[in-house]
Amino acid sequence: MNALLDVQHLKVTFTQYERGLRRREVTALADMSVRVGPGELVALVGASGAGKSLLGHAVLGILPPNATESGTVSYDGRTLSPPDRRALAGRGIALLPQSVTFLDPTATAGAQVRRAAQLAGLPDPRSAAADALAARGLEPSVAATYPHQLSGGMARRVLAAIALIGTPRLVIADEPTPGLPADDVARTLAGLREIARGDRGVLLITHDLVGALEVADRVVVCDAGRTLEEAPVTAFAGDGEALAHPYSRSLWLALPRNRMVVTC
Repeated sequence: MNALLDVQHLKVTFTQYERGLRRREVTALADMSVRVGPGELVALVGASGAGKSLLGHAVLGILPPNATESGTVSYDGRTLSPPDRRALAGRGIALLPQSVTFLDPTATAGAQVRRAAQLAGLPDPRSAAADALAARGLEPSVAATYPHQLSGGMARRVLAAIALIGTPRLVIADEPTPGLPADDVARTLAGLREIARGDRGVLLITHDLVGALEVADRVVVCDAGRTLEEAPVTAFAGDGEALAHPYSRSLWLALPRNRMVVTC
């Protein structure tokens, strides 16, 4: 069976101009690879600035014009160009973004979810939008509110309604839990795990290794724009001796629950 997502040796370079119109190339991703199969939730884990979110944007084909990429990005067995990937957005592939600034401040929550339903080709966008908001525990009145009137948790639920309304086969969830109460974190992760059933899959981009280990099938560790290791969840145990890369072991041993292991 084909992988839903297969990123191989992705490199992303940005062209920048300094004073005097001197041109320079800045490499943001040097060598990133990750694979998500049907029925899988794969966690891409690393510190802030490791390139995780940038990889997600590259998969969607939404890098800025000054970006150049090499390597391959395949969806369902087909290697696709950035325009081809953008054409899949909201249907085959959906991004659950990290920041609530992805919401349009000039449009109500309901209008934005209805627009997503229209783009996904749903026959009754108004009804689909109402159902999508209700499915995330939001009252009907939320549809008439603007983003600045929503709490952080409510705004994240609206983003989820927008991203998932078209029932995409592949969901890229970019840091979906920071700032949420513990119950909401557990609910969000469980919801992503539920999506990764049958022929659907999830790429969870996160720095929360603890949460990732609760729901992931595999963990891909990255740092400084490079994939360092892919490991099964079971490798994150004991003193990390089953992990191949020192950076992966340091992430594991840095968790508060493992400090006793470090000092022994």
